Amino acid sequence: MNKLVSIITPSYNSSKFIEDCINSVISQTYLEWEMIIVDDCSNDDSKTLIEKYSKKDNRIKTIFLEENVGAAEARNIAIKESKGKYIAFLDSDDLWKNNKLEKQLDFMSKNDIAFSFTSYQPISENRDEKYSVIVVPKEINYNSYLRNTIIGCLTVIIDREKTGEFYMSNIRSSHDMALWLLIMKRGFSAYGLNENLAYYRVVSTSNTSKKWKAAKDVWHVYRKVEKLNLIYSVICFVSYVYNAIKKRI
Repeated sequence: MNKLVSIITPSYNSSKFIEDCINSVISQTYLEWEMIIVDDCSNDDSKTLIEKYSKKDNRIKTIFLEENVGAAEARNIAIKESKGKYIAFLDSDDLWKNNKLEKQLDFMSKNDIAFSFTSYQPISENRDEKYSVIVVPKEINYNSYLRNTIIGCLTVIIDREKTGEFYMSNIRSSHDMALWLLIMKRGFSAYGLNENLAYYRVVSTSNTSKKWKAAKDVWHVYRKVEKLNLIYSVICFVSYVYNAIKKRI
């Protein structure tokens, strides 16, 4: 039986963080994984660092793009190359606790789950400060997720043998949201494991301007991707903003 986990990692100018990210995967207590790193035409030392680790561990697969395509397409390229029953997501500036895969896959196996996510903890850029853990609900479906985008991409594992194949929508920053909604529309709820198993790095680019762009992308998902009517879009957006603020308090 295929129990391989394919870890999807887009990378762009990530030399400051990529080693932390890779080491958190190498240290996993669950050993059946492949890490597919797609470097999106970085102009720093990312390629050198990634190659160093791929030479040490043949479970680390590398793809170096010759032109910048953006995070969504970089993830799609990795998904196309993946071989695992399970798809997990981990961005190059984030990291996992060493028992993340083992605990989450056990949770999915015992409960016959196709789509799972976990609690996680934001940390400062230099890892010297930790913030409040993002606590997750037991279950979230299509309509509830529209109002509360609580799912952290770095925590998601999907059993694609159950859900069928999938790819990210090529939009700026909410392509993960659009994907979760796509899978939920296929009849799958997402189930939360309320245990902190990952660290989300709050980097200096996570400023007010970026948050505003992210909010605009959420609105784009409502109106252009999901094609919700205006009134329902407004209701969902107000709930989204409320829950986003609540999550960070």
